[in-house]
Amino acid sequence: MKRRVAREIIVQSLYQMEMNEVESGEAVEMLLEEASEENETERVISDELLLKDYVLSHVNGIWEAKPAIDDMLEHYLKGWQMSRLSRVDRQILRLAAYEMIYLNDVPAKVAVNEAIELAKHFGTEDSGKFVNGVLGKMIQDLEELKTKHS
Repeated sequence: MKRRVAREIIVQSLYQMEMNEVESGEAVEMLLEEASEENETERVISDELLLKDYVLSHVNGIWEAKPAIDDMLEHYLKGWQMSRLSRVDRQILRLAAYEMIYLNDVPAKVAVNEAIELAKHFGTEDSGKFVNGVLGKMIQDLEELKTKHS
């Protein structure tokens, strides 16, 4: 299982949940089904069951921690509010914050780099720079944030 593919599906699932008010299982199922039927994104899905479990656990974890993650991100947005961000940027920031703060198996710099790539892929022309700026500020306080939110 490639984590890049998992991250793409996580972001898309979170987007679906927020946009269409669907449950996590429904969003993940729909995206995995689309990925296997219409492989327009050229994704290689080698172990769909492992991927589904990984994506679903992350989506549920992010959704459960969403209020805390959003409060944390608000602090680093400087002049912005979470509600004013594009839905895509919001989901990417939530995923990166979750990986950096709540998980121990992803180095923070990897989470930031992956978030930047996702923002470039799914977001606007300026999304990559924006995501980099917000997460770059967060990394400076990472140990304090981990202690407070873990």
